[in-house]
Amino acid sequence: MSKDLFQSPDYYAVDGLLTEEHLLIRDTVRQWVKKEISPIIEDYCQRAAFPSHILKGLGELGCFGPTVPQEYGGGGMDHIAYGLMMQELERGDSGIRSTASVQGSLVMYPIFTFGSEAQKKKYLTKLATGEWMGCFGLTEPDHGSNPAGMITNFREDGDHVILNGAKMWISNAPFAQIAVVWAKDPEGVIRGIIVERGMEGFTTPETKGKWSLRASATGELVFDNVRVPKENILPLAKGLKGPLSCLSSARYGIAWGVIGAAMDCYDTALRYSKERSQFGRPIGGFQLTQKKLAEMVTEITKAQLLNWRLGVLKNEGKATPAQISMAKRNSCEVATKIARDARSILGGMGITGEFPVMRHMMNLESVLTYEGTHEIHLLITGMDVTGFDAFK
Repeated sequence: MSKDLFQSPDYYAVDGLLTEEHLLIRDTVRQWVKKEISPIIEDYCQRAAFPSHILKGLGELGCFGPTVPQEYGGGGMDHIAYGLMMQELERGDSGIRSTASVQGSLVMYPIFTFGSEAQKKKYLTKLATGEWMGCFGLTEPDHGSNPAGMITNFREDGDHVILNGAKMWISNAPFAQIAVVWAKDPEGVIRGIIVERGMEGFTTPETKGKWSLRASATGELVFDNVRVPKENILPLAKGLKGPLSCLSSARYGIAWGVIGAAMDCYDTALRYSKERSQFGRPIGGFQLTQKKLAEMVTEITKAQLLNWRLGVLKNEGKATPAQISMAKRNSCEVATKIARDARSILGGMGITGEFPVMRHMMNLESVLTYEGTHEIHLLITGMDVTGFDAFK
């Protein structure tokens, strides 16, 4: 791949809304991505392999659990810093951001929020460094957008429980040391339980044949009479509110992340439009190309401002799940369109690995679906503004 020449669009001087610490964090991750991700990611994507050697670097950067307090190994950062980190990682590749998002928002967050002090001390520090990796088991083969219908369950067995069921489309599953699994207890109440690799009956077969998120490791979680100590149950999580709060944290990171991918597509298309000539002049001089580029930078700018405001609200403890849903849906929608328009500007070169656009385009099709589909987020906003529940 040619040298990573990425320059971030900032049409409304949004950098002026960020602190010096925010800018330092963002630029540090940006330089790491340029050095460690950009030179290798096309090759790993083509081979459908996960670059596991980057995990140590992600841990050193503080990308795992950046908002978790420092006493538990986290970065103790605010939510805008977290968003900026996810933006820069996804600018490199959605699969890399997914790995970090799962670790921070879906594994460390529930252990920190709903776990016992013993659980926090046992797991969080190792997860923060990347020594241990985790995954999040909610989606089932027959229950995606309707997690309340899950059939994974456990029954009591002395000081253990016996866990049965299966989860699928689980990022990090093939290599994770632990899984935060959501299952129904004997009363049918959804609980969180930490399952460790090596427990008998627990397997994580890898999902093959993906045309999207090819540089991310995806798998299943299969539980066949797995004996798990009761001390591994998250004591403060009861009901669907537990996993949904984790999803809100992850969705927030996605809202920022996909705009990183959109920025990369826009920057690539803009540079190409100035260098590629047809009919005696650069294609950037033609009206239809300028229309696409103008619309791209407009949507990126709107999303930057929306995400920044959401970050402020999150820092103040005022961000609602519905507001997070709106940002996730908006960012995913505009990013997928920007990727497609960027691909069209690049013409035939847009489908090659010489440029990152087609890889982003394929990845974003997954991000548009996971952590709540486009349609589900529309209905969340619809329910919030009307008061009517269209899910039932």
